[in-house]
Amino acid sequence: MPTQSSTAASDQSPIAAGEPSPQGYLHSVETGAAVDGPGMRFVFFLSGCQFRCLYCHNPDTWKLHSGRPVTLDEAMAEVRPYAGFLKIAGGVTVSGGEPLVQAAFTGALFRRIKSELGLHTALDTQGYLASGLPDDWFDPVDLVLLDIKHSDPDQYQALTGKALQPTLDFARRLVNLGKKIWIRYVLVPNITDRDVDILTLADFVVSLGPAVERVEVLPFHQMGAHKWESLGMDYPLARVPTPTAEQVERARTLFASRGLMVA
Repeated sequence: MPTQSSTAASDQSPIAAGEPSPQGYLHSVETGAAVDGPGMRFVFFLSGCQFRCLYCHNPDTWKLHSGRPVTLDEAMAEVRPYAGFLKIAGGVTVSGGEPLVQAAFTGALFRRIKSELGLHTALDTQGYLASGLPDDWFDPVDLVLLDIKHSDPDQYQALTGKALQPTLDFARRLVNLGKKIWIRYVLVPNITDRDVDILTLADFVVSLGPAVERVEVLPFHQMGAHKWESLGMDYPLARVPTPTAEQVERARTLFASRGLMVA
């Protein structure tokens, strides 16, 4: 697992006192999500992503302005009716796309959710842009769902179009910040399912210590294929099968063999 530091730039930063409230671009929301953090979640799916993952099931989120423009007040109005239930049952997750593409809006939204509603908050990210953010940006974030898409740098680059190291650096930074982490890993046959790659990632995750509460193995699926077609794009994994139950269990067993909690 590489350890050399790398940097990732972002022109987004949290809103300073007195600055205008940022506008965001919202792809969609889900009011009863059960797979995006602990409990039942209200999920904001923001538009914009600098990755081009071969297995992406939401390529319609890649372009920032494909989403509908929303103010912070409008976003808060969408979640506020559910706040009483969410305080008991789960919380709010900001996902994408990649929410750090809209870091100013995302950070301001987290701060208002925490200060006005007192809800549990989770950030679903691959962390590539996080180096451009100050530590206090993460103060209102309770949990980070960190997508690590491959453990081999070359395979990661081929799969996503971006470098792996910024994500690894971000994981270590989260540990230093005292943040709780769930690692998310998409299992794609013949791409991310080699034992050696899974064990390499497992060893890295173990090195993060107790900050990592669990590893989630997410089976690849074809449910986003129609979106590629509707956008006039060739889907590169159209012929890739979904992993079998045995393949999924094998991956989970490999992570668990390193003492990790696996879901």
